[in-house]
Amino acid sequence: MRIMEACSELSIPFVALYTKEDEQSGHVDVAKKLGGSQSLYRIQNYLDAGDILSVADESGATAIHPGYGFFSENYRFARRVTERDRPMTFIGPSWKVIRDLGDKINTKRLARKLDIPTVPGSDRAIYDELEAETIAESLFEFQVKMGIKHPVVLVKASAGGGGMGIDECEDMARFRQTYRRIRNYSLRTFNDEGVLIEQRVFNFNHLEVQIVSDRTGINPVHFGTRNCSVQSPGLQKRIEVAPGFRPDDLFYTFDSQKLMDDITGYSLSIAREIKYDNVGTWEWIVTPNGEPFLLEVNTRIQVENGVSACIASVKGNRDVNLVREQVRIGLGEDLGYTQSDISFAGVSIEYRLVAEDTFNGFTPWVGKIKELNWTKQDWLSVHTHIPLDRAYQIPTEYDPNLALAIIWGKDLEEAKKRGMEFLNDLKLNGSNSSNSSMRSNVPFLIEKTEKLLEF
Repeated sequence: MRIMEACSELSIPFVALYTKEDEQSGHVDVAKKLGGSQSLYRIQNYLDAGDILSVADESGATAIHPGYGFFSENYRFARRVTERDRPMTFIGPSWKVIRDLGDKINTKRLARKLDIPTVPGSDRAIYDELEAETIAESLFEFQVKMGIKHPVVLVKASAGGGGMGIDECEDMARFRQTYRRIRNYSLRTFNDEGVLIEQRVFNFNHLEVQIVSDRTGINPVHFGTRNCSVQSPGLQKRIEVAPGFRPDDLFYTFDSQKLMDDITGYSLSIAREIKYDNVGTWEWIVTPNGEPFLLEVNTRIQVENGVSACIASVKGNRDVNLVREQVRIGLGEDLGYTQSDISFAGVSIEYRLVAEDTFNGFTPWVGKIKELNWTKQDWLSVHTHIPLDRAYQIPTEYDPNLALAIIWGKDLEEAKKRGMEFLNDLKLNGSNSSNSSMRSNVPFLIEKTEKLLEF
């Protein structure tokens, strides 16, 4: 919906896709309103590249925006879009950048080449057991020197992803057994027995740096940091706050402003080195001592882009829309500003409203939304695909995300106060097939708001 709105603001015609499962989604309403009924095409599956490209050809589209997920970080799809018989523009980084930064090993190696801190461990797949043991021993020794009472080493299938093929061990005796098991699992599952060995970092904050660069790839800028440490047990983000730390309002045991300056500088260094040419996110973990480690690079625009835009101004203009920027520069326009033109003010909080039972393992709730309503405020924006004029059955085929609420305050205290006001005022009701009332993560969000940005 934000992509369609950005296209409308830029006077760019668009076509939008929907499936049978989400034909009642509010994004269909927005497409009709902004682009007319001719702007809508039904497809079978959002992961069917052939179906998507056939719609592009039929409609005469000249560019494809992949959204936040699905094909957004698939370099093969991006390459296909740009190198087919009827080439189109891929609204995202060039496919080579997606390929190179999508490889965690390659990203780690690039960062180390630039003297940028990464999680201690191997920067390539390890196939030799003796070499694996040497790396593990050095990591255990390193953690002991750091004063970690219970050192832990992670063993990961290098070809894995999404949490598959990962285990941890506390000593060398268990390491040997774990290494062999993960290596065999990786060979069976991914046809590659390569293994990564890393230090397990506990008690960290998850920070991100928002990077924007035009197609030249030579003038990247950052739109600050955000803190994404409030997550579900499945490591799915639930609250994001910009900036990543707030030294004006809270005490930290380390120089948090220097930390934020360091990770934005590191992120820009990688962006320049690889000639990053669109919008992207550099993900970091920060230890209680203020040590940053680069985790990975997401070569796409993320859901939480709005929380960073909310505290930013460009040349004094507070109307910052990073989706609009992504489309504009993705189509070849110059960035048109430098880092010195970007300023920040206040604190912004983004809540992800999800239909889930947080008292029962964050289990997705399935049912019908009968009411979603909130009081409009000049400090609040809400993005939702839930139609506000009718009941809406949550499709089981997709994640039960309901809405994003973005709040601004002049400082952390005001942002938290306004966030609580929104959450307590929110009307969100529904029922399932057994007529039980709906479950959402609103109580969890209320509980977590109190200690936002505290380490």
